[in-house]
Amino acid sequence: MEVICLSNILVLASTAQDKSTAKINDRISWLKYLDKVARPVMSNLAEDKLKEKMPGILSKRVDNVGQRAKVAYLEAFGRTLSGIAPWLNLEGGSKEEVALRNQYRAWSLKAIANAVDSTSKDYMVWEQGGQPLVDASFVALAFIRCPWLWEHLNETVKNQAVSALIKSRSIVPGYNNWILFSAMIESFFCKYGLNYDKVRIEYGVREFAQHWYIGDGMFSDGMNFAFNYYNSYVIQPYLATIVDIADSKDNSYAWFEPKLDKINKRYAEIQERLINTDGSFPAVGRSIVYRGAAFHHLADMALRKQLPQSLKPAQVRGALTAVIKKTMDAPGTFDKAGWLTIGLCGNQPDLADVYNTTGSLYICTNIFLPLGLPESDDFWSSASQPWTAVKVWNGEDVAGDHALDLSK
Repeated sequence: MEVICLSNILVLASTAQDKSTAKINDRISWLKYLDKVARPVMSNLAEDKLKEKMPGILSKRVDNVGQRAKVAYLEAFGRTLSGIAPWLNLEGGSKEEVALRNQYRAWSLKAIANAVDSTSKDYMVWEQGGQPLVDASFVALAFIRCPWLWEHLNETVKNQAVSALIKSRSIVPGYNNWILFSAMIESFFCKYGLNYDKVRIEYGVREFAQHWYIGDGMFSDGMNFAFNYYNSYVIQPYLATIVDIADSKDNSYAWFEPKLDKINKRYAEIQERLINTDGSFPAVGRSIVYRGAAFHHLADMALRKQLPQSLKPAQVRGALTAVIKKTMDAPGTFDKAGWLTIGLCGNQPDLADVYNTTGSLYICTNIFLPLGLPESDDFWSSASQPWTAVKVWNGEDVAGDHALDLSK
């Protein structure tokens, strides 16, 4: 297969500029950034060279050098695959986009095969320590988001993938957002008609639904609340996916679904208002080096077509485009070989937490989820609109913001 290069997308962008259609340019721009981020991971893993090529950069304050170094490859793989999965599942588009998608589909199938084959050089660590549970769940999430991938794996690779994910059951999750990692893996088994542990799903959903909702569209991450982006990195996108699958099976969470919908819509409003006029956002809380993944939830709500009425898809597109550019265009964001460096706006290693590695940074691909919507969808086809911060700071009179009252 001919390798489709980033330059093809750039040429397409140049052509689109002649049409003076920002909405087309936005999609092409997103494809350019997605390709720049995902290409090193997926192309090297497809060639069984990820461990050979990916730099092993760890946090300056790393808590376990040996373990973090070993699991970094699963981090890069699972997180990248989860972000590109909706786009991989899509059909159609321009001939250039179709060609690029076909390239990534081919890489993804080979990458999965290498990651779960114990005889390959890039076979992943699936059960040592705690971190593999986290990133096995991102692999499971990718399979959920992209049935095309699961359907096109041969039976040998499917069996190896299931065995790899089962290995993560030996890891006891922390009493926080980690219980959703276990629930996500079981949700994957549930979706595809495999034996699954319903208790792990129940545990994950009920703790958040009955004990950890703190109000105004946000959950605490365990017993204590901390202001960070974990409602977006993990909690709300995971809960939405898990509840959808469980309810499609036996309507287990019909009692929670309406409440979760209100919570998710409110948090989407909050997320959109956090994005400043230039695409920057408050650099608060742990894991801030996950860059655009701070808006995983907002991107997921756009993909699901579940944005609140207060948010037009085109204004969300504008806001997320600004975030992508702000977090990807800063000098030092990528090393000379094209790998992400640790930072939020460039290379900022002091921002890292003890568990951050080169691999963990690739969760940022989850900001690209709306690429799973066809170009005819309102998210892409509607004329560009300013997001809330742009309106307010340009002096436009806009509706005030109000907290969510679930009693109404």
